[in-house]
Amino acid sequence: MTNQTAGRDQLGALAPQFAALNDDVLFGEVWAQPDLSARDRSLITVSALMAQGLFPQLAAHMAIAKANGVTCAEMVALVTHLAFYAGWPKAWSAFDLIKQTYGEDDDKLD
Repeated sequence: MTNQTAGRDQLGALAPQFAALNDDVLFGEVWAQPDLSARDRSLITVSALMAQGLFPQLAAHMAIAKANGVTCAEMVALVTHLAFYAGWPKAWSAFDLIKQTYGEDDDKLD
């Protein structure tokens, strides 16, 4: 796992304690625990964010999921499955984020 600095980069001056908790505790300690892989954590995180309709954070975590090995086909399957539990409109919105993250070419579905 790479050293996370998004909290400090975006909120360091405004909310330094929150930034430190984000970077050091959430991404530095929680995401580093060996009991779940980064890929599995990404799938869980994407699911939770989509279910809540938190699309700015979802976009960022889809990119992290891609970097953690989640394929476009897997992301499509995840969002399709979640549509029945989290809501159809949320799935529609999430598919737009998949297009932005993975592209729209059919060969990207591997």
